[in-house]
Amino acid sequence: MATILVTGGCGLIGDHVCSGLLKKGNTVIAADKNESDYNAGKENYFFREAAPQDQNKYGEIFDEFEIEYVVHLACTVDNDLGPIIEKAQIDECAACDKFLYKLAISKNVQKFILLSSTQVYKQPDSREPVREDEAVKPVTNYGKMKANEETAFANDVRKSKTMICCVARVPMVYSLNYTENLMSRIRDPKDKSIFVFRTGEYGYHMCCIHNISDFIIGFLRQADSTNYTGVYNVADSSLVMASEIVTFMKENHRLGPVLQKTSLSGGLKLKIFGDPEQKTNYRWLDVTTIDKNFMFDTTKASRICPFRWNIKNTK
Repeated sequence: MATILVTGGCGLIGDHVCSGLLKKGNTVIAADKNESDYNAGKENYFFREAAPQDQNKYGEIFDEFEIEYVVHLACTVDNDLGPIIEKAQIDECAACDKFLYKLAISKNVQKFILLSSTQVYKQPDSREPVREDEAVKPVTNYGKMKANEETAFANDVRKSKTMICCVARVPMVYSLNYTENLMSRIRDPKDKSIFVFRTGEYGYHMCCIHNISDFIIGFLRQADSTNYTGVYNVADSSLVMASEIVTFMKENHRLGPVLQKTSLSGGLKLKIFGDPEQKTNYRWLDVTTIDKNFMFDTTKASRICPFRWNIKNTK
């Protein structure tokens, strides 16, 4: 068993990741701005208050514990950042990048996982699944922030010949009770009405929170050499269909009237002129991509763990 530092460890994703790591018998230190009740009181769980830019506090954590692995979830939407990404969030992330990776190397951390986003990719031109070696050309503020974070990570970890490093690129997440991202896929960004296009038989590649936790646990357990170092797409094994989101919400939550649209003619204007909110709002729905059915190739990550969770069996 290992001693693991989880940054952003008390956010939505952090709570579940810490819980999964604790169940495997690890000692977990959750660093965050505020403590949550999710794992409080569990054996081998420690909370330490530290904002992403608090270099001295992170130094104290590394001095207090012999950290073997780091799971870096801080500065991630749906974990400890809201959906609107502006300069303040970008600056906070950049401040953390300046010291955390170097600190981990200096303390001989063995494995380091950075949670990133599929928004770093260039929008696909075809329906072929997007592989990890595809072009990185982000459009949104969040995509640019995560691309910069990946670059800073890569530049620093090159100095270590032994640390096993993973960048996990994850699309929008959801769980049984966390549905904001699901709802954003069926909510008109202009008038906020709930809708499906035609019968709703089109989908979005998303990621159940429990698949992230399973992948992280699997990587920390299996990655025994630097051959595992690299980028991994972490997502559900299949698309989440718009019609499935409507059914899921009706069965498990409250959902108002759903409009059935046969035309998305307003999308052309968005495609030509763009929309400022699309740059800053992580959940913005670009109606021009509704029926594109973009997927991310998870073949590499599936060798680490099977992505067994989906919208039909999430908890």
